[in-house]
Amino acid sequence: MKKIQSVILITLLLTGVFGSCKKQSSGQQQAGQKPTTELRVLNYYDMTQAAAVEEPAVVWEVFEKANPDIKIIREDLFNDPFHNKVEAYAATGQLPDVMYAWPSGRSTTLHTKKLLKDLGPLTRKDGLATHYTATALNPSSQASGYLGILPRAITSTSAFYINLEVLNDCGLQPAKTYAELQDQVSVLKAKGYDTILMANMDTWVMQSCLFSLVAGRFCGEGWEQNILSGQAKFTDPDFTAALNFIKTMYDDGVISKATLATGYGDVVGQFASNRGAYYIDGDWRVAAFITDKSTGQALISPDKQNNIQVTVFPEIPGAKFNQSDSVILGTGWGMNAAIPENSAKEEAAWRLVKWLSGREVQSWLLETGQISTPTRNDINMENLRLEPMQLAVGNLSREYDKATVVIDGAFDGVVHVPINDGLQAIGMGTETPEQVAATVQAALETWKASR
Repeated sequence: MKKIQSVILITLLLTGVFGSCKKQSSGQQQAGQKPTTELRVLNYYDMTQAAAVEEPAVVWEVFEKANPDIKIIREDLFNDPFHNKVEAYAATGQLPDVMYAWPSGRSTTLHTKKLLKDLGPLTRKDGLATHYTATALNPSSQASGYLGILPRAITSTSAFYINLEVLNDCGLQPAKTYAELQDQVSVLKAKGYDTILMANMDTWVMQSCLFSLVAGRFCGEGWEQNILSGQAKFTDPDFTAALNFIKTMYDDGVISKATLATGYGDVVGQFASNRGAYYIDGDWRVAAFITDKSTGQALISPDKQNNIQVTVFPEIPGAKFNQSDSVILGTGWGMNAAIPENSAKEEAAWRLVKWLSGREVQSWLLETGQISTPTRNDINMENLRLEPMQLAVGNLSREYDKATVVIDGAFDGVVHVPINDGLQAIGMGTETPEQVAATVQAALETWKASR
């Protein structure tokens, strides 16, 4: 009897165990679940943009629902805190799996130290060349020399926003030349308006959003290659003249020295509230003014947006040419080079990068004003809902016939940071243009010697 009871007990136990395992295995197969892959993501998140509140649901939640086998641990940062964190991660070998990045400039460390995975083989494997412009997939456009990021836009870093309402109040028309701009300063001031609004407390703004254009006009097309090859120097008359023009703008009051205390998050409110007649920023900044879909509110209502024109900076006396702009390949998404090839993490990270730089997200970025010229060639712009300022920025490329480089995209940080700082020093009156030129040339020679 005891033996029979033991056999029955063992049989029941084994039946329970195997039944449980079979049920669990069947459940997993039925659900079609894959092993979960965890991805650390560093996101550039600008809360001042109209669509900022919308981004988590439209971009991240949609991907997560479509890819339940991928768990995203996202870190959101903006402006200098973002760039400082990238540098800290790079220095300690703790870069996230997927990260937002520039093709050069502020992301130079990621490119020059080969910390980004080459996405070229993955794009070729998936046949992405048929969906993206040739410029977007050109590896020579990125500081790494290979496709470190999958870019989402072509960017004009200098847009000249014109407030017709302010000008009309003063009986003025948009300035076509610098002389006309200079003449308007006293008229605008008498009515309580600034002439040009900028956020020059952040040192990159003057360099990227105005001086790159000015340097191109004074130094000519391909000037950066002449500098890099040693055929020209930063201390040459052309570049020094460009620096002196910035000094002239401050001296003439065309740009107030008060802009040196204006933060990047503050200037959009100033322009929207008619504090100035003109505003200089990149084409991307249109996103701060248009309707926020989550609230239905806009810093500048669509009706009033018809009073805003967008063009390039007026003609500059002494320049080699005018009607030009500073243009660069836009930002995008890349992967940590340390991710093993053909691994589950690489496959998951690549899925995320393709989504973040893909057609659906680029269409949303266009509609929310975060980009103006997409890198995808399969987007029908006519089907998108665009406001007047977006359309104006979208037509910016028709306002110029020459495109020159953006300085922080053409030179290493060791070189362009002294330019950033020097431009601010010129505005403050603590350094002369000649002193700044000498400092930058010395930085270039030090950089060359270290290579």
